[in-house]
Amino acid sequence: MIKYFFKKGLSLFPRPFLIKVSYYIKPIFSFFLKGTNYTDPIDGKSFRTFLPYGYENPRPNVLSPSTLSLERHRLLWLYLKNETDLFTKPQNLLHFAPEQAFYNRFKKLSHLKYTTTDLISPLADIKADICHLPFKDNEFDFILCNHVLEHIPDDTTAMQELFRVLAPGGMAIMQIPQDLNRATTFEDDTITDPKERTRIFGQYDHVRVYGRDYFNKLRSIGFHVSEVDYTSSLSHQQIDQFRLAQGEIIPVCKKLA
Repeated sequence: MIKYFFKKGLSLFPRPFLIKVSYYIKPIFSFFLKGTNYTDPIDGKSFRTFLPYGYENPRPNVLSPSTLSLERHRLLWLYLKNETDLFTKPQNLLHFAPEQAFYNRFKKLSHLKYTTTDLISPLADIKADICHLPFKDNEFDFILCNHVLEHIPDDTTAMQELFRVLAPGGMAIMQIPQDLNRATTFEDDTITDPKERTRIFGQYDHVRVYGRDYFNKLRSIGFHVSEVDYTSSLSHQQIDQFRLAQGEIIPVCKKLA
């Protein structure tokens, strides 16, 4: 019954709404779906199945019942924990459109100065436009900006602002939904029908489909970019257990000192 509801109904709700109601529904889902087949590495809880999620064609077995994380969140968590000093070194972290799966966990890390920002998220400390940030130059050591730029009409200005507020020697991770089979990014502002936008762009409020040229656009802004396929360092068993998207690329961006 729970899986049927998610397959038919959950994808109709925007994630800000899910954030608000999740505090009440997560314990129910976690109880009914508990098991040992799949594990959410963010909280270590295991389930007999994850839930489906997606707007056009819901992906089966991808939404964690406990943290509401998706494939990209779990992959990023593993990378941050295993390959960066974010969890051990005092630093100033800026988090755009903060994911609920991460929010409380980052707030509890006493060594971080943690700032969240967004225009609409109920979890944002500072309501701000990513194209006009109210922060000083070189203010943040680490920036997380994940699945945000595909919503921004002027993503060039947004990238320039991210570069401006990142400190020399700092790191920014800017995941986006990406079609790696597409060489160039596709945009078309004449497509205005929400259903048609969902079909073409993957979500009604996305303004583009990024191709492989995304990484070079970040480089043109000034970032040093590493295209990290972190799933290549994991076993097939781990990829399946954590329900990751094999081959997903994490754009690890640095501002050289």
